[in-house]
Amino acid sequence: MPKVTFIEHDGSVHTFEVSSGQSLMQVAMSNRVPGIIADCGGSCSCATCHVYLDPEWLDRVAPAASAEKDMIDCALHVQDNSRLSCQIELDESLDGIVVRLPESQT
Repeated sequence: MPKVTFIEHDGSVHTFEVSSGQSLMQVAMSNRVPGIIADCGGSCSCATCHVYLDPEWLDRVAPAASAEKDMIDCALHVQDNSRLSCQIELDESLDGIVVRLPESQT
């Protein structure tokens, strides 16, 4: 079971062991992680599940598709490591992944 850590902008840490096949957004919503709103329910059409991947995970996660890139452009405080958590599906290769929440999602 992969372990996932969400770090809020204020430094609060939330770590969960989860089943493979869930998206980061689904994990956040199921566990009520503050700052992940997911207005669109995971259809890549709102950017309210915007996260920053910790640098060590950038090469381990599949690159963003064009629809995700377009939606990220609508988010606030975008960085090079910005992703939509609804578009990252968890499996054993992502065990230990760490994501941070932007200031705009507090």
